[in-house]
Amino acid sequence: MTIPVVTIVGRPNVGKSSLLNCLAKRRISIVEPTSGVTRDRVSTEIRYKDYVFELVDTGGMGVKDVDGLTGEIEAQIEIALLMADVILFVVDVREGVTPLDSMVTEKLRRLGKRIILIANKVDTPRFESQAADFNRLGFGEPLFLSALEGFGRSELLDRIVSVLPAPCPELVSPEPMMKLTIVGKRNAGKSTLINTLAKERRVIVSEVPGTTRDSVDVRFEIEGKQFLAIDTAGVRKKRQVKDSIEFYSMARAERSIRRADVVLLLIDATLKVSEVDKKLGDYIISECKPCIIVINKWDLVHGVETEKFNNYIYQCLPGLSFAPISFISAKNNEHVVEMMHLAMELYEQANTRITTSELNQALEEALTLHRPTRRKTKSPKIYYATQVGVSPPTFVLFVNDPRLFDSDYERYLSNQLRSKLPFSEVPLKFHFRARTKVQLSHA
Repeated sequence: MTIPVVTIVGRPNVGKSSLLNCLAKRRISIVEPTSGVTRDRVSTEIRYKDYVFELVDTGGMGVKDVDGLTGEIEAQIEIALLMADVILFVVDVREGVTPLDSMVTEKLRRLGKRIILIANKVDTPRFESQAADFNRLGFGEPLFLSALEGFGRSELLDRIVSVLPAPCPELVSPEPMMKLTIVGKRNAGKSTLINTLAKERRVIVSEVPGTTRDSVDVRFEIEGKQFLAIDTAGVRKKRQVKDSIEFYSMARAERSIRRADVVLLLIDATLKVSEVDKKLGDYIISECKPCIIVINKWDLVHGVETEKFNNYIYQCLPGLSFAPISFISAKNNEHVVEMMHLAMELYEQANTRITTSELNQALEEALTLHRPTRRKTKSPKIYYATQVGVSPPTFVLFVNDPRLFDSDYERYLSNQLRSKLPFSEVPLKFHFRARTKVQLSHA
């Protein structure tokens, strides 16, 4: 059995994405006054009282997509409606019943499912009197709501759980063992990879650049293990960001990297490594995230040795020289399982703890090979180190003066410890601290 599904539908610009964010109490869907912003099914798990359900946002019904993706958007809405146990039909109280609302009504009546009518944008009590017009849609008295203000949120949640099956502990989704964020420039194949992992058309795949706008969370299972994949909008150069939709898409891509246990940096094998790829790599490094450089569309490349391509990638992305490279074809499902096994290895490395004695033995060997450069009259000294965290593996090094240790020596220590300890393919984090007199007296 799976948890119940509650699907939000309605014509464009009635506040469906605002409603998802309101119920989730965080910004998940992009909210813009532009028609057709939401294209994929965007979902999140809602826990309220003893109930758990999946809440799904959909594109506007009847939207004419400017990029010619109307058919794909409607297909995603159709899937969400078929999956739904409860449907939230959202209308705009300020505009009254429109022909598109009537079209949605006819479609929903044929489904024969439980429907809750929501009159949104009731920001002041004076709009409640206008909601009576919606009674003629045939779904009973509408529930008044202001998704932006949060007015009516508790009443709606109470209404939803009142029509759901009784809570069942077995229905609570297990926590995924790992969150994978997939990032890359436009048309690198991120959505295709998500659909391959999920084994369904979970997100829209199109040759039109910028198809995905929201970050879309997708649960999937491999070999009995639960995972969460985060599909992100394709990133483009900052000077090419044309509107606020793309700005928010980029901000969500960065937030998704911060959420990740492992990042898949997807690179199109048929194109040169771009400025966007490099900037994404830099951001992944700055967040100390384990990363696989995934070379997608490798089936389209002929006459190039993988070793030669590896060298090219590491020349372009020197900061990720520790990150493994995986060659796949997301479209043909080639080497995708092997990529997932590699992701699990990185997750294990990032969560490994070692003993203080192991760490200090490796540190002593690194110091023997190369000591930090003497500064004027002062010699840098490292007394001992200890591991204080995981994901990323984090170490505190007690030294005579932290100012004597520069980024070059920190990079040297990272490379040495990766070669000697079980962290060979993940980033490491260091904190240099001056040893106090109290610590010296106990040494």
